[in-house]
Amino acid sequence: MQRVLIVGPCGAGKSTFGFALAEATGLPLFHMDKLNWKPGWIDSTDEELRLRLREVVAGDQWIIEGTYGGTLDERLPRADTVVYLDYPIPLCFWRVLKRILAWRGRARPDMTEGCPERLDLGFLLYVARWNHGSRQRLEGRIGPYRDKVVRLCSSREAQCWLDSLALP
Repeated sequence: MQRVLIVGPCGAGKSTFGFALAEATGLPLFHMDKLNWKPGWIDSTDEELRLRLREVVAGDQWIIEGTYGGTLDERLPRADTVVYLDYPIPLCFWRVLKRILAWRGRARPDMTEGCPERLDLGFLLYVARWNHGSRQRLEGRIGPYRDKVVRLCSSREAQCWLDSLALP
């Protein structure tokens, strides 16, 4: 395992899982949110994001956390492992709300400095509607790579999988 993608709905814990996986493996961790967002919540252009992403993906070792479906075509072929945190949406929604409260007004460690956590109703609707479009698109994109996919459906499964990496 040298090149890992971590995907799933917002609030599943991709960043938290990424930090734990990087610690367990020693692989460098990259966050799609940091690659995409500029200070002040300014979106990178598609060209800017793809240029930054190509530099990361060209490397021999990496963990990239973040779904960003429009860029999976560049990441999936190079990944040797795809961790899909396929968690229930009510749990993810609850986690997003907790994250907003915990980090409100401050940038999270997995986010670009100058992008403080905030309440965004459009984002909350996106999370709530994950099962009605985004899930199908993600599963369609990772389907051809199913031999690389590790689907984890709970925090307990995720922890057991991480713990299994430490075994000799």
